[in-house]
Amino acid sequence: MKFPRIKVSRASRRWTLWALLVMLVVALLGLLVWLSGRYESSMVQSRLEHDAAETVTDIRSGLTRNIQSFQALQPGERTPETWNAPAAELMREHREIMRLEWRSEALDVLAFVETPYRSSVFERLGRAGMQADVSLTCTTARRLSGSAYSTSYFMPQSDGLGLEVLDMCLPIVVAGRITGYTVATYSLQDILGELVGRQLARGVGLSFTEADGTRLALHGVPSRGNRIYIAQQLLDLPGNTLVVRMESRLGTPALFPNVLTALVTAMSLALMAVLFLLGRDMRRRLKVEHDLGEALAFRKAMEDSVLTGLRARDLQGRITYVNPAFCKMVGVEAKDLLNQSFPSPYWPPELAGVYQQRQEIRLAGSNLPREGHESVFMRQDGTRFPVLIMEAPLINAVGKHTGWMSAILDVSEQRRVEELSRASQDRLQATARLAMVGEMASLLSHELNQPLAAISSYATGSLNLLQEETAPDRAHAAAPTPAPLSEDLQLAMRRIAEQAERAGKVIKSVHDFVRRRDKVRESVEPRALLDAIMPLVTLQARKLGVRVVIEVDEACGRVLCDRTMVEQVLLNLSRNGMQAMQASAEAAQLSRGLAAQPEKVLTLRIRPAASNAHSRWVEFAVIDRGEGIAGDVAERLFTPFFTTKEEGMGLGLSLCRTVIEQHGGFLGFEPAEPQGTIFSFTLPAAPSRDGA
Repeated sequence: MKFPRIKVSRASRRWTLWALLVMLVVALLGLLVWLSGRYESSMVQSRLEHDAAETVTDIRSGLTRNIQSFQALQPGERTPETWNAPAAELMREHREIMRLEWRSEALDVLAFVETPYRSSVFERLGRAGMQADVSLTCTTARRLSGSAYSTSYFMPQSDGLGLEVLDMCLPIVVAGRITGYTVATYSLQDILGELVGRQLARGVGLSFTEADGTRLALHGVPSRGNRIYIAQQLLDLPGNTLVVRMESRLGTPALFPNVLTALVTAMSLALMAVLFLLGRDMRRRLKVEHDLGEALAFRKAMEDSVLTGLRARDLQGRITYVNPAFCKMVGVEAKDLLNQSFPSPYWPPELAGVYQQRQEIRLAGSNLPREGHESVFMRQDGTRFPVLIMEAPLINAVGKHTGWMSAILDVSEQRRVEELSRASQDRLQATARLAMVGEMASLLSHELNQPLAAISSYATGSLNLLQEETAPDRAHAAAPTPAPLSEDLQLAMRRIAEQAERAGKVIKSVHDFVRRRDKVRESVEPRALLDAIMPLVTLQARKLGVRVVIEVDEACGRVLCDRTMVEQVLLNLSRNGMQAMQASAEAAQLSRGLAAQPEKVLTLRIRPAASNAHSRWVEFAVIDRGEGIAGDVAERLFTPFFTTKEEGMGLGLSLCRTVIEQHGGFLGFEPAEPQGTIFSFTLPAAPSRDGA
């Protein structure tokens, strides 16, 4: 039972709404019909006002023309007999003039003519009774130095009727002096009939009235109608003012003969049809808006939840949309990003010019790489981070290009992981190569120890034989010549034995270094370390034309170190310095010739280094005058297996740094002035014997 009641309730509500709508349309139709009638009435009234204004203009123009005719009629040399003929002719042309008089300066009538179209208007009462009015009018004309009009007055006629007339007085001026007056008597009714255009007077009633509404003269009868339209205009004449009244009558506008009303009715019917269609469209629109709202809410929730930064630009490059992920990425709020153009607030200042040129080139074309490009953004706190930008053109529903959409990924974490992975790979490769070098060092130490031991044994045996042979020879004074040769040979054999022993120690030290064994360190004089490598350094210096300079500060004490390994570090750094100067000299020789070769000087310097409360340090420096180290080479100089020499393995400097760091020191380099490089390292000073 509830369902029928609900259905009837909904149906009655719908019919009520439609009834209200119909009543509204009917009321609107009635209002429009009434407004159309008012509009038509206003149009009739406006037209009548315009005609009344034109009527006044016609009357004033006719009176002005009459004055011009009167001026042409002024006597001059005329006599009353010669004045009558042209005056009579003028009267026949102007029916509105009842009487025309020529008066003297004393207002005596010298001559007059009357209209031929009716009997004299002064036949019954005479002209003498109006002398006072004429005198007043002429006095006004004399004062105005022009024409003047009297007030209107009624003249009864012999037929029982009468006329409303007025006089016009025009001074006659001869040689600048008033010699008389021309007086014309006008009929107000004939003025309306003769001076007003026929098209203006047709179908309307024209009349002269006084200011209080008293009618003076009437011409024409208005057409029939139950509504009266009245227009009034003032006719301002010199000496008198009349009111021109124009009346018109019209019937009430019919319903359908009126075109405007018919159009309004048709529009009302069309309005009802439009309302019906609008109601149906409204229901559809509400459903579509609801679906669109849900779709927009879903899209916004999806855009707000993604971690990828989204940015939209228009054709001028202004930002039109950013999602929360992008704002969080750059550390700037959306309101500070929207409508921003170049340069963007998240561009690094040092890269703004490059980015702006790149953006202008990219925005000028529509073919953008789908794989994206890498860039660097700046957060609000000034930190830089790498991003991956993928851009695509925005195309609207009609296929028009309206802008660009960008997806921005923060790849800083990815780059950090890649860098860690790359570093790990490099360390693994370096470890593997070091392991291989260790195996090679073990193999070489095992294989070379035997021939080195044999060389040392043979050298020692040769020395013993030489000593036995030279001992008897020294007893004979007759044979002193072979002694120097024998001594030189002994010195050479002794050097061979020392270097063989040194080679064995080096191999043993390298073997222990690779196997990470604890080193046996000893207290050594710093100069002794240089003296141990000087024979080899001097030999190579003599070969390359290098002058070796040694600078040792006497304040330096003994150092605690693995003597063999530190000697190898000094020897390696010295050889590198001499080779760098040789390469620089060869390059200078090619570019500047033999005369401009720089001097090659290798300086070995020892001096006290910085100390702290627990230990003292000694600084060793190897200074060359080569071309120096380039920036890209300096970054990888101590990297294992990195070398700039064709025959090098890239392990020398890496092993040297490792040796020094195992001693607790530091190996570094810096440019020398005016050119060259300074390699320096520190070693701990040996403790004094008294324990100080």
